[in-house]
Amino acid sequence: MSKVLANRYELYERVGEGGMSVVYKAKDRLLNRFVAIKILKPEFIGDQKFIESFRRESQNAASMSHPNIVNIYDVGREGNIHYIVMELIEGRALSDYIHEQGPMAYPKVIALSKQVASALAFAHKNHIIHRDVKPHNIMITPNGTAKITDFGIAKAVNAATIVDNTDGIVGSVHYFSPEQARGGYVDEKSDIYSLGIVMYEMLTGQVPFDGDNPVNIALQHINAEMTPPSQLVSGVPPALEHIIMKCCDKYPVNRYASADDLIEALNNLEFVGSVVGNSVLMGGASAGKETTKVRPQKSNGPVAETDYDSGEEEYEEPEGRKKKAKKKKNNKRIILIAAIAAAVIALLIGILALTGGEEIEAPDFKGMTMQQAQELADKMDIKVKEGDEVISDEVDKGLVVSQNPEAGSTIKTGSTVTLNISKGLGDGSVPDLTGKMKDELSDYLEAAGFKLGAVTTKASDEPEGTVLSQNPKAGSEVEKGTAIDVVVSDGSKAKATVPYLVGRSLDEAKGELAGAGLKTGNVSYDYSSTYAEGEVMWQQYDAGASIDKGSSVKLRVSKGPEPTTTTTTTQTEPELDGPADDD
Repeated sequence: MSKVLANRYELYERVGEGGMSVVYKAKDRLLNRFVAIKILKPEFIGDQKFIESFRRESQNAASMSHPNIVNIYDVGREGNIHYIVMELIEGRALSDYIHEQGPMAYPKVIALSKQVASALAFAHKNHIIHRDVKPHNIMITPNGTAKITDFGIAKAVNAATIVDNTDGIVGSVHYFSPEQARGGYVDEKSDIYSLGIVMYEMLTGQVPFDGDNPVNIALQHINAEMTPPSQLVSGVPPALEHIIMKCCDKYPVNRYASADDLIEALNNLEFVGSVVGNSVLMGGASAGKETTKVRPQKSNGPVAETDYDSGEEEYEEPEGRKKKAKKKKNNKRIILIAAIAAAVIALLIGILALTGGEEIEAPDFKGMTMQQAQELADKMDIKVKEGDEVISDEVDKGLVVSQNPEAGSTIKTGSTVTLNISKGLGDGSVPDLTGKMKDELSDYLEAAGFKLGAVTTKASDEPEGTVLSQNPKAGSEVEKGTAIDVVVSDGSKAKATVPYLVGRSLDEAKGELAGAGLKTGNVSYDYSSTYAEGEVMWQQYDAGASIDKGSSVKLRVSKGPEPTTTTTTTQTEPELDGPADDD
């Protein structure tokens, strides 16, 4: 007999398994539809961290409705079973496609990448960072639609997220960004990096970094240079390779500013291919495994398999559309002729520019100011012009970081060398430090690309070392590496909560007071038949009272029952809640 959850979901068969959960195909009896149910593995039901991650996944994904994100229908718990009810995807994981088929034709890579980027753009606009983008979390339906799933380690953010010791380093080691590898500053650009790795794997059939253990792979993400895809497989369009390498830049600021910008770059590449033909994109090379014709499509539309068939489908245009189609075809021809003519003109100009003049070796301008470079160029009878401003952790701001043509290459006198100028580590948004403790500031700021400046103290009722204010303010855009000054509390006005001490031994009471940041005041002794000898029978302040930290608390301790005497007297028990002794 099959298992039924919530008297509604009938489990049929296991269809998948992840690190912390198992996925079943099930039938929703109420709505009469098939669904997928993700159930937390039994070994994790006692781990609050995993339960929180499971709950976070349902909340994050349920708040988003997008054609390229797997829908969440319901979430619940039955006994020790924690479950999420999701849209059932009749398809396979992208990782399976890559494993079985190897490198994909680049038009399919573009189309699938646009869909995943569209899902991420939507999530980012809802302040959700996925943090685990990988082929295993991307499902492909039979009609070619990509759907991203598994928001189990996603973070809802208002500003960038720091991965701390409570969360650990999250993400999958082959796909996570250098900042994730460092356990540091994580924002939307981390997802863009991971998608770039996925694009790389789709295009080449392999990940760019691999090794014997996760630490080795993580270090490669931080330090190693990525082998360009064109060196692994033939027929990779240079423009697509540029897009992937930009997504996977070590420095987040050098990546695409948003997933929407990545989609725009892919759309432009696709449009150029549809107008002037794939041979122009390939620089004359073949398109790889198959000859393809890219058809324009929406960024989140399905990727039908027929989109990648070689050749074109033949069909008969309706009579009423033939004239429009012919006019459109003529317009395309005009555009193509204009593009070819422009290319020819540019080639002729280049040839004319290079003819004449003496051949010389291009000097090395790296590390020079533009003025110094201009002086050297004048001496060598060549020209220089300022190119792009680029991020660099090696060359100081304002100095030449790279050039084109490269140093040592053969050029002619009169030719022009383009110089790219370093802008240092670039600008970044200052994180909010208020409320954090002084001891954690250095690592926190280093992960965000800044450093700790002057630390001053101020009287406050906040715990000692708590950040009260900062300069520059949180959210300010300043140059990376800037020192952030902070004012922290000296704790002098901090409050302490009085513990419950009655019935404790004197030593225990002293320990409790010290632990609460309080001192033991005057200790008096009296007889008591209620409290054993050495037990506290009265305290100056009620338990739970809030008093200044460092204050003294008077105590009265029992001497035990009063000894009996030969004379008959009436013994009076001391008042347990009476006033404190003043002496």
